[in-house]
Amino acid sequence: MSAKTICVTQDGPANALALNKDFTQVVVAGRNVFKVFSIEEEEFVENINLRVGKNLNLNFSCNDVAWSLHEDHVLATAATNGAVVLWSLNRPSRSKQDHVFLDHKRTVNKVSFHPAEPHWLISGSQDGTMKIFDLRVKEATRTFLSNTESVRDVQFSPHSHHMFASVAENGTVQQWDLRRADKCYQQFTAHSGPVFACDWHPENPWLATASRDKTIKVWDLTNKPTLEYTINTIASVGRVRWRPQRKFHLASVALVVDCSVNIWDVRRPYIPFASFNEHKDIATGIAWRGDPHLLLTTSRDCTLYQHAFKDAVRPADKANPAGISFNSNGDIAFACKSQPVNNKTGKMSSILRRAPTTSEEFVQAGSWLHWYNKQQNNEGRWLLGCAQGYQLSGKPLAELCDHNANVARQLGRFSVSLVWSMIKTLYAPKTIADYGHHTPLREEQTVRDSGGGKEDPAPEPAAPPANADETAEPEVGASKGKKAGRKLRLEDLKPGSHSLGDFFFGDGEMDPLSLDFERGNSVGLTVGTFSADWTLPVEAFPLRHEIRDHSPPPEQYPHSDSPEPVEGSLWKNCLISRSSPTDTQMLPAEEPCTTLLTVNCVMRPTAWEASTAVGDALRHHAARGDVQTSASVLIVLGEKRKALENSVDESTQEHWLLAYIELLSRYKLWNVCTQIIQLSWMPSVMQLNQQSTTVYSACAQCRKPLIRSGWLCDRCHSTSCSVCSVCNKVVRGLYSWCQGCEHGGHLGHLQDWFAENRLCPTGCGHACEFT
Repeated sequence: MSAKTICVTQDGPANALALNKDFTQVVVAGRNVFKVFSIEEEEFVENINLRVGKNLNLNFSCNDVAWSLHEDHVLATAATNGAVVLWSLNRPSRSKQDHVFLDHKRTVNKVSFHPAEPHWLISGSQDGTMKIFDLRVKEATRTFLSNTESVRDVQFSPHSHHMFASVAENGTVQQWDLRRADKCYQQFTAHSGPVFACDWHPENPWLATASRDKTIKVWDLTNKPTLEYTINTIASVGRVRWRPQRKFHLASVALVVDCSVNIWDVRRPYIPFASFNEHKDIATGIAWRGDPHLLLTTSRDCTLYQHAFKDAVRPADKANPAGISFNSNGDIAFACKSQPVNNKTGKMSSILRRAPTTSEEFVQAGSWLHWYNKQQNNEGRWLLGCAQGYQLSGKPLAELCDHNANVARQLGRFSVSLVWSMIKTLYAPKTIADYGHHTPLREEQTVRDSGGGKEDPAPEPAAPPANADETAEPEVGASKGKKAGRKLRLEDLKPGSHSLGDFFFGDGEMDPLSLDFERGNSVGLTVGTFSADWTLPVEAFPLRHEIRDHSPPPEQYPHSDSPEPVEGSLWKNCLISRSSPTDTQMLPAEEPCTTLLTVNCVMRPTAWEASTAVGDALRHHAARGDVQTSASVLIVLGEKRKALENSVDESTQEHWLLAYIELLSRYKLWNVCTQIIQLSWMPSVMQLNQQSTTVYSACAQCRKPLIRSGWLCDRCHSTSCSVCSVCNKVVRGLYSWCQGCEHGGHLGHLQDWFAENRLCPTGCGHACEFT
């Protein structure tokens, strides 16, 4: 038998095909084509063209074709004019038409031969009837009335020769006994839409049904109908056939959209096991060539294909092996591909599990599922606790930050608490209490500007204490009786007074807000109003000998790189020199001296921009999934958030707010969600509360949504969906209905009715509650 993909082009699109009992010939039938091909090793060879003769009427227009399972020369077709035509390939004449049965009144959709009785032929018609034809007497011997609009497919059971199944357009499946034509043996609703095809499993009592609802269902009909498997497809299914020698595989073709021929494994129904994509239009007929590796299909693109299974496409190979999903509780499930089991080295796996065959590799594929429970990680508790505990408005910024930091700290979110403390430090207005208690300082000296200007009178100092000589430091050296600076009494520095970020030099303590000049060898920088006296030793280590070779002053070097003192600078008069280890004094700048250090400018620190650091912190929390912190900080900052516009643009801020609102809605925190919308500063977020809620109703007849009006369906033009239960007239205004029985009507009529009655006015017996 050929195991190669081959193709042949026909004269027109075919609706069905059938194979003979030896699987060596195939017949294709349609409205304008009716041919028999011989299947060769490399190609299809046309044997007979049955669409010949002078009178080419509608008997040649076929919806379905069947080949006898016992007689190799007998064919049967279902015509579109309601005729069932019998064909004999052994007729010596040019026309092979043997007999025409005209028992049906409408189009015949299906014909099928009995698997054990070669003279029995069954048909299913659009008129809702099924007929058994006896080919020996050339007449219909039995008629089965399905009580449905139309029968789309009918198949004899291979497990019980007196049973057959039929499917109808109302979604029902019926089982019939040939010995009883007045009533079906079993009936059940299989699909929510029309059922177009069915097929019996060759080994098990399973019936596969294909429907317009985009599903293929497998029913176990051993006793009571039981749904075993469901396959979801992307389009309505038109044909379905079980794969021989493979218990769980079946083939299907679609009615619209999908041109592929898909092979499904019912145990893994969400992606096809294999697919054939050679057809360019919808496939209309499928048949297995008695071999699980050869499949014949015909299509509306006027082609007939024999597909070799080795050439099939495996969609699972191109599918994404990973997936993620989460529920409303915040639980996250993540699936990824697992490593294949090595059956050669795994002795226990070979003992406990049968080695997979080649055709079952897809089914044996495994994956790992990881489940992350947010409640176990306390993430859900953090989100709910912070959302309900945060205060976002109504108080000063410092109090809001303190409160929110305390809430985050109690929930164990110390990093978030640190963010709130940082926001308070950077943006909340500072007070004296923020720096600790400081005793008011008293100035003792007059202040002289660095340029030698006039003296400003200073307050008279208080009387020195008894131990003033022991505690008070000498005044700063001055030139010509003038003070060089101002100093602070040590009794003004009370024990226990602190300042933020004090500097420590040895055993002494210095306020960072002030530095002062003291003894000739001490260096101080007066940069603030407050100052404290402190003294450094002459050297960290005693000098070994006296330095006698003094370096000449900088002005003796004409090309010296040392900068000159700036006129009017604070340090013009502050040139520090040392002539001996014990003789150290402060000399004025205009007197020549030996200079070791010259300070002629003050280094001013650049201003630190806090918005960049705050923006990075908010982006960090948002990237980690904590959009709650980022959105809450922006709201609490108020107008001060404008300083963050350079680091966090407006679109990012809007994204954080909308994401936080969606997260709150998922946890049903409607009050907090409304508060976030009200405190928002962006029009796109503020307008969320102004959007109206629309409830769309559906038509009671066709179930389509009512869009233009609530009382008239645009599709079926029915008004039954809005008929008043009291006056039986169409409701064109306000419509009220009961959520229990779904009956309603005019608001005024229902008010009058329920003022005296409790039960529904339609008589359905429901106790409606009118509020």
